[in-house]
Amino acid sequence: MIARITGTILESNPLLVVIDCNGLGYEVNVPITTSEKIAGIGTQCALFTHSVYREDTATLYGFATREDRDFFRLLVEKVSGIGPKIGISILSRMPVSLLRSAIANSDIALLTKCPGIGKKTAERVVIELKDKVGLISGAETDSSNGVITSNTSTTDDHFQDTVASLITLGYKLAEADKLARKASQQLPADASVEERLKKALS
Repeated sequence: MIARITGTILESNPLLVVIDCNGLGYEVNVPITTSEKIAGIGTQCALFTHSVYREDTATLYGFATREDRDFFRLLVEKVSGIGPKIGISILSRMPVSLLRSAIANSDIALLTKCPGIGKKTAERVVIELKDKVGLISGAETDSSNGVITSNTSTTDDHFQDTVASLITLGYKLAEADKLARKASQQLPADASVEERLKKALS
């Protein structure tokens, strides 16, 4: 089992990167939330990985943080009907912090906004994972790996709710996350979701 891969980015697409590791080029499937954090071709990058071996294929999935990788494993190993492709789509749609919050709060409506997730599947996700998820303690920064995440805490429920509200309004994940972080930085820590949403849209 390959748990982590470090090397130079040879190719970079929204859902796939090729990493040169000691002369070998590894294709790694990644969610958009990870590819957005990769600095670019020619840079060093380290990804936490999950390997899937089948009779005729071996596929590698990579994530910016260990928590993203572990959440992906929970999805594909514990929830019936969710395979690696749907798992990657889910993590491409929303950050793990928001997904954990949705599961903890049994927010079926928010979960069904993920590609490939209908109401019944969302209900299975909540049933299977509610007692297994916990809000992550914070973001990580590792510029030496070519993967950089924000220092803004994503355990803030109001922050997560602001991101969810922006996504509901039609914003893409990356833009919603950026607007919510900007609003959080400009407002007091105890600002309400309504205040943050108003600031984000101003």
